[in-house]
Amino acid sequence: MNKNNKSLTELDGKTLYYSFLAGAQKIFENQVLINKINVFPVADADTGTNLASTMRSIVDSPIPTSDLKMTAAALADAALTGARGNSGIIFAQFIYGFSNEIQKYESVSVETFAEVVKKAVAYAYEAIANPIEGTMITVIREWAEFIYILKDSIKDFIELLAQAYLKALESLQATTGQLAVLKKSNVVDAGAKGFVVFLQGMVEFVKAGELRKLLSGRETVVIADSEVVSHDVITYRYCTEAMLVTDDKKKPDLQLVRKGIAHMGDSMVVAGSARKMRVHIHTDHPAKVMKVLSRYGSISFQKVDDMVMQHEISTNPKFPVAIVTDSTCDIPQELVEKYQLQVVPLSVHFGENYFLDRLTILPAQFYSMIDKAPAYPSTAQPAYKDFFNRYSYLASHYDSIIGIHISASMSGTWSNSSKASHAVAEHSGKKISVLNSKRLSSGLGLIVLRAARALENGATHEEISSAIDTWSNNTKIMVSSKTIKYMVKSGRVSYGKGLIGSLLNLKPIVTVNNEGRTEAFGKPFTEKGSMELVIAKIRSMAAGRKIWGYAISHARNLSTANWYADKMREICGLEPEFINDASPVLGVNVGPGVVALSVMFEN
Repeated sequence: MNKNNKSLTELDGKTLYYSFLAGAQKIFENQVLINKINVFPVADADTGTNLASTMRSIVDSPIPTSDLKMTAAALADAALTGARGNSGIIFAQFIYGFSNEIQKYESVSVETFAEVVKKAVAYAYEAIANPIEGTMITVIREWAEFIYILKDSIKDFIELLAQAYLKALESLQATTGQLAVLKKSNVVDAGAKGFVVFLQGMVEFVKAGELRKLLSGRETVVIADSEVVSHDVITYRYCTEAMLVTDDKKKPDLQLVRKGIAHMGDSMVVAGSARKMRVHIHTDHPAKVMKVLSRYGSISFQKVDDMVMQHEISTNPKFPVAIVTDSTCDIPQELVEKYQLQVVPLSVHFGENYFLDRLTILPAQFYSMIDKAPAYPSTAQPAYKDFFNRYSYLASHYDSIIGIHISASMSGTWSNSSKASHAVAEHSGKKISVLNSKRLSSGLGLIVLRAARALENGATHEEISSAIDTWSNNTKIMVSSKTIKYMVKSGRVSYGKGLIGSLLNLKPIVTVNNEGRTEAFGKPFTEKGSMELVIAKIRSMAAGRKIWGYAISHARNLSTANWYADKMREICGLEPEFINDASPVLGVNVGPGVVALSVMFEN
């Protein structure tokens, strides 16, 4: 393709791929605008971010051959894998329909293209449990229908796509009057806007063919500040998504999967094929949704977004600085909501199945599974993309961001968060500081809470960032356990030492030093002895020092947690900042019965 080309009568794989890149680039450039007008189906102001994530997966896919069928299949797989949100999955299913209907051609004419896109629309409609007209699906349908009408009079793709784009614009403008919620806010449908923006990029590419400029912009992700439109009440709290790789023996179809989860929420979309499905639903019970889906096969991807939190951030952020942490902090949900904390989940793996900490697996569920599972569970840090997507979203709503994470010596969480923050900061111009707490569990929770309180009291980004290291060094954590068995299973203690410990019935105590590494503190023979040793150490450390606060995490051991709280009241006269269930991430390494007492001292 070049500027001198006057016509394009055949569409091949490379032209399709590069036109998709051009469309993706337009989505990146307009993601904040699309977020701003996101009213339907839920007021979570993330449609632009979700479509950008879907496009990012396409952009990152390998450059294809000229074969149109192979290229379309690769694009469909990339879109389905990276799809996020209602609009992203609907778009992905439309592309899947296109790839499925197209025959094994190296290129196609306008007439064949028109036949294929018309058939592909049905795939998108079938994926949606309750298609609503006046949304993205309407614009896709009317665009495809118009292309089908033009096929007998136009043989050039440049003219075809240009005229069809104008029809899509007309269809987009009409969405405002088709849905009451859009009319009330005087906006067009956000998903439909994203599709039309994508078409704009395609048209500009086939007209100008500026391949060099297009490829140079592949890494661009534009993020800017925006005002937001006020929205209505959210019916279900969590936008829940999964990639389901089905079991060959069970062979479920899309309809069976839809039926299995339909009663759990709304805005359900099940896309893909009988072998690989992308599932989207708004629900109050993500863990229950995943439990049902796991009956049909293995879940290779999960995502859960708190739409209530997103709505509050987009309409009423409490502070100019966002605080990001991870699920090992053990902070109770009421405090997460109070300070609008952004908690990125680690994952817990039971063999081929995995779950998102505190979202698709709750602590009680985890501890009931730990002794029944054929393989001992393991944990994994959030992926780079998880942090990239979170920071991209937050950068459009906050002046700056502070990330505070589990010790870098214990997890790669800090590393992935730091790398993603640099990429987003470079493109957004927003300041993002990602800090190593050198703590975990309730110790990390105390540091995050102190940062939130400082924000509440008017502290700046720089003041909080510079204080984290001091707060970390002043936070002492003591972890007591009922048995050494789980430390052996997790690999934290060698089998030989574990055998000796078990024979001696040791109840080990673990602490975390100022380098963020665990150390054995004591090896009492009874649980009571372990508890007394912990309190004796804290009492000794508190002599002549003021305690800022303390927090307690536990794994099915509330009685010991309450005992620690009673003793701490005697020592400092303060109520605990929180007592909460410990993250399964701590439970994997130390096991049920563990209690983590964390105390932060003043300078």
